Amino acid sequence: MSERPANDTIAAIATAPGAGGVGIVRLSGPRALAIAEAIGGRALLARRATRALFSDAAGETIDDGIALAFPGPHSFTGEDVAELQAHGSPVLLRRLVERCCELGARPARPGEFSERAFLNGKLDLVQAEAIADLIAAADLRAARAARRSLEGAFSHRIDAVAATLLRLRIHVEAAIDFVDEPIETLGIDRVRVELHGLCDALRQLLAEAERGRRLRDGLHAVLLGPPNAGKSSLLNALAGDARAIVADVAGTTRDVLRETVRIDGLELELSDTAGLREGGDAIEREGMRRAHAELARADVALLVLDARDPCAGRDALAAASAGVPARLWILNKSDLADPAAIGEAAADEVRVSALTGAGMEELHMALRRLAAGGAPEAVEGEFSARARQVGELRTTLAHAEAATAELAAERMELAAEELRLAHRALGRITGQTSADELLGHIFSSFCIGK
Repeated sequence: MSERPANDTIAAIATAPGAGGVGIVRLSGPRALAIAEAIGGRALLARRATRALFSDAAGETIDDGIALAFPGPHSFTGEDVAELQAHGSPVLLRRLVERCCELGARPARPGEFSERAFLNGKLDLVQAEAIADLIAAADLRAARAARRSLEGAFSHRIDAVAATLLRLRIHVEAAIDFVDEPIETLGIDRVRVELHGLCDALRQLLAEAERGRRLRDGLHAVLLGPPNAGKSSLLNALAGDARAIVADVAGTTRDVLRETVRIDGLELELSDTAGLREGGDAIEREGMRRAHAELARADVALLVLDARDPCAGRDALAAASAGVPARLWILNKSDLADPAAIGEAAADEVRVSALTGAGMEELHMALRRLAAGGAPEAVEGEFSARARQVGELRTTLAHAEAATAELAAERMELAAEELRLAHRALGRITGQTSADELLGHIFSSFCIGK
């Protein structure tokens, strides 16, 4: 990765858009402290709040506020950083940024402060992304998970796996130079054992990262079931509004209807699909095809059956949802069913009535458990993760498993290559092997001032 030197000074409003009691203009770069002192009209002490009158070029006061100086390298970006804290008027804050630019700064790009912190070694890429996740956290649990990632909980796990991978790579590549030696004398048996342990550690880390991704992104759930099982009624009950058309006519839902709802802090992207059955007209068959396509990107399949006949369509639903990571059976219209006839509910089954609301709290609890990957509501050491990071972990695991197979067949060169690819994929998570294009994409999603 080529680092881009930051030899200029940037400035931006660091507080949220709109009016507020306090607003902050942040500077970073070689002229940050000089510009802040010129605007405030007085010298600044490191990490000390200094009251100052912020003035324009003509000496007219822009605002009365506080200035702070954070000399590098002991600052967020690793460069000289200054903050001008003024009243939170957007007009005043924009004028302060303009004044900073008049004195030699330039407007910062979105995410450029965090990007400089990454390039200067103050944060790795996981921690930098966690800043944006912490800002966007929709509930306290997601905020805590993002905070742990920012503190390095996820990064430390990645670093530990990377260290093991590097040690195994060195051992295998060294063994290639001694091809005439018996494999037992090269310690490869011990490498195989360690590699199996590494794969187990990667699977555990992948499961935890996937849980962290669901905390950040929410849960994508697809409602699937035979016609008239009450899927659309269930969508309306979860959304708290009549979002989907409900009728007793089979095939009412033809297309995929998507709705984002929030349940006790859990963001749920719900997709209501056409009822699955044999036959139907051309439009209904297209709706069923789209239902199957929606399942391909789902986190969980919500399989809806009519509680009065819970066996009808069950086998077809089980087959259709076989590739989905998690499934939950929902017996709807339970208010119309005979409890004695349907027996006790299974562990992966919830009984509800979308009409009366019965069982909806149990459904909410089941969805929260699915979002947590079956873990309790609060998990010790839980961290946030992104789809990009989860994908790289899957790639790492695939290469590590391939290396295990190559070692078993004593194909040392191929095993070494698979370990190299695994190490490279893992490095992309923390940014150790990231390309500039990836960094640009990531940091461009940040807000200006971060």
